[in-house]
Amino acid sequence: MHTVAILAPDGVSAFDLSIPCQVFAVARRPDGAPAYEVRVCAERSVTATAGALEPFRISAPYGMADALGADTVVVPGGHVDLVPHPDTIRVVREAAAAGARIASICTGAFVLAQAGLLNGRRATTHWRFAGRLADRFPEVEVDAAVLYVDEGQILTSAGIAAGIDLCLYMVRRDHGAAAAAEVARMVVMAPQRSGGQAQFMEHPDPGTDPESLAETLQWMRENLHRPLSVADIAAHAAFSRRSLARHFRAQTGTTPLRWLLNLRLQRVRELLETTDLPVSRIAAGTGFGSVETLRHHFSREVGTTPTAYRAAFRV
Repeated sequence: MHTVAILAPDGVSAFDLSIPCQVFAVARRPDGAPAYEVRVCAERSVTATAGALEPFRISAPYGMADALGADTVVVPGGHVDLVPHPDTIRVVREAAAAGARIASICTGAFVLAQAGLLNGRRATTHWRFAGRLADRFPEVEVDAAVLYVDEGQILTSAGIAAGIDLCLYMVRRDHGAAAAAEVARMVVMAPQRSGGQAQFMEHPDPGTDPESLAETLQWMRENLHRPLSVADIAAHAAFSRRSLARHFRAQTGTTPLRWLLNLRLQRVRELLETTDLPVSRIAAGTGFGSVETLRHHFSREVGTTPTAYRAAFRV
């Protein structure tokens, strides 16, 4: 049976910790048998946090070393300024070296980055802390606009509830869409949400901040069908390309072209789910130009083809 080890380091977010526990524990095979063996691993009784509540103590039935040998290791989030315990870093590194799938929820990405597992990879975290992750770990390509990132062995999710999206995605990848849909019904969650966390980000009021990109972001939304370049976007925002990159990362947590790609893919998914338009017309109308280009980006980011996605999620 596939074993999922969920780490509970000191200072863990109680909500982040509960997400993989719930999702993987209720997942079932077609014959009704549990799909996973779930272990919550901690070295001792640890402190858990939940917003502004007073921290409280929890204990786990497994030690941190019991995560070694698991097929999947999940690292929940916690306070971003809390230095991970060396044992936590060691376990994550050793598990990855042994071939385990490693996933983080929310600010758990900071632990993966500290362990060196995100170097040269795309990753995400809560949008509020994406800039801090990028500054602290410049080797990581931080994408703050998505709900989760699948880099093969290493997966990361965005803020808090996006951990549910990531866990459902892993169930779907392991056991198929039907198993993930059943878990989604149990937790009263959409099997796969469209869009990303960009819709939840705080942006400066364009009426009070002369450096706000709000108007340019809206212009990009309205011109998805055009082959927009960084130079085009910089010209609209009246910034140099270097200034555009700096302001864009500060206000969206990602680069102009990455933000544009995510926006285009979001629109593609909406059209696949709600219309019968040919994929060729969708590609042209969302700025991909050709079906081949759309398929390349869609398969890389969504993990399936446009045709298969439409078959699964057509409303």
